[in-house]
Amino acid sequence: MTAAQPGSGLLAPGWTDSPAARSTGDDAYLRALLDAEAALTRAQEALGAAPEGAGAAVTAAARGDFDARSLAERARGGGNPVIPLVADLTEATGAEYGPYVHRGATSQDIMDTATMLVAARTLEPVLADLDRTQGALARLAAAHRDTAMPGRTLTQHAVPTTFGLKAAGWRSLVLDARDRITAVRDSLPAQLGGAAGTVAAFTAYGARDTPALTAAYARELDLVAPVLPWHTLRTPVADLAACLAFTAGALGKIATDVLVLARTEIAEVGEGGGGGSSAMPHKANPVRSTLIAAAARRAPQLAATLYGSLVAEDERPAGAWHAEWEPLRDLLRLVGGAARDAAELAAGLRVDPERMRSDLALTHGLIVSERLSAELSGLLGRARARALLTELARRSYAENRPLVELLAQETDLADVDLDELTDPARYTGSAGALTDRALERR
Repeated sequence: MTAAQPGSGLLAPGWTDSPAARSTGDDAYLRALLDAEAALTRAQEALGAAPEGAGAAVTAAARGDFDARSLAERARGGGNPVIPLVADLTEATGAEYGPYVHRGATSQDIMDTATMLVAARTLEPVLADLDRTQGALARLAAAHRDTAMPGRTLTQHAVPTTFGLKAAGWRSLVLDARDRITAVRDSLPAQLGGAAGTVAAFTAYGARDTPALTAAYARELDLVAPVLPWHTLRTPVADLAACLAFTAGALGKIATDVLVLARTEIAEVGEGGGGGSSAMPHKANPVRSTLIAAAARRAPQLAATLYGSLVAEDERPAGAWHAEWEPLRDLLRLVGGAARDAAELAAGLRVDPERMRSDLALTHGLIVSERLSAELSGLLGRARARALLTELARRSYAENRPLVELLAQETDLADVDLDELTDPARYTGSAGALTDRALERR
């Protein structure tokens, strides 16, 4: 098979050399188109709508060498590559069985079916990478179940949390993505509707039971047999858009957290192997997180284009169907690359508990002010406790002194264990139990 020139991936380091790059390339798409054509002839033969030997002949011809560049150039004549491909495959099959190539089908049948094959073949390695990611995150969550760190809201220290709970939350998103992708992968349908979704030509060519033909066709390709042709019922593509955009966002959440926590001023986590800088030798950039975050920013717009194609007129549309091809391929590539990078990121992530502990002290103990307010209200009354903490917080900042020192000067608190009460590690709520519960999910 002679490929067109799809580019070297110079501007796509996020997905270059990933399984998704290989399963969505021009060679892979051409292979899916040929597989769809050959499967159709085999299915027709199995039901007596094509002579014995036709399926094997077309399948053998489909393994030959086809010029993807030539197909791409000739596709302009009819608006899709199936038209020139059918001509080439018919010629390669030979005079005896050539007439059984593409018999009864329309170009969209083959393009849609090939697209589902490409999606299925891409989602398998994505699922494998998501499984690697969730496994690594589960180990991090268990290892750091009780590792206290600052919880941050609206960019500021809020109350203590644990890194175990954060990692468990990341894993929960990955599992959500896995479940969505699995459901979509298991429902990817073949397409067989003929010229206008009535499968009339297949009946004319001798297929008396067209639902059986659709089922046989789907079985040949390990796809699902649809109840109806879906030329303008684009649920399969919309479902792909949804699960891929969700996965990009889920992985993007992890990457964004790592980018924040890996900042020089915070340094609570770090990527296992940082990327270098062309100008600054000291830098170890969080490259994996950066590439995942970039993918997450692009995915929603690509999904929006696919959702826009739901608005497809008549029994077969002009433009809506054609608009799907490139955005869907881009989405598959972006998510495939992000899943690969997420697996590497999670496996190599470095966690610094000491830095987390140090950062908990940045606000001089005020990170536990919520707890102090609750506890001291019972001793001093709510109004007095709030006024005292507000004043001591001001002094803590102004005098650069730990809050516990100022509290110790209050005679009303002489009998209170202030060290225990102001220890951030002792105010992580149910973080440990929540982590344990999250890790029960398989």
